[in-house]
Amino acid sequence: MSSHREALRRTFAGPSVRRSLTVAVMIGTVLNLINQGPEIFSGHWPTWWKLILTYFVPFAVASYGSYAAFRSSGNE
Repeated sequence: MSSHREALRRTFAGPSVRRSLTVAVMIGTVLNLINQGPEIFSGHWPTWWKLILTYFVPFAVASYGSYAAFRSSGNE
């Protein structure tokens, strides 16, 4: 099996996804409070696409970090 496929398999395995989700929730919440906090605390609805992207981007970055680490460890 190629290191690419093995790295993808490990990236989307339970422990890696849980770690990426944890990062997404923590970082996404902080970023949403920074970016949309005033609107939220004044009683306005946040912009939904911004809210979703603010959680998705940290998830994608953490997942890519896992993939890159697994990929490079397979080349040793």
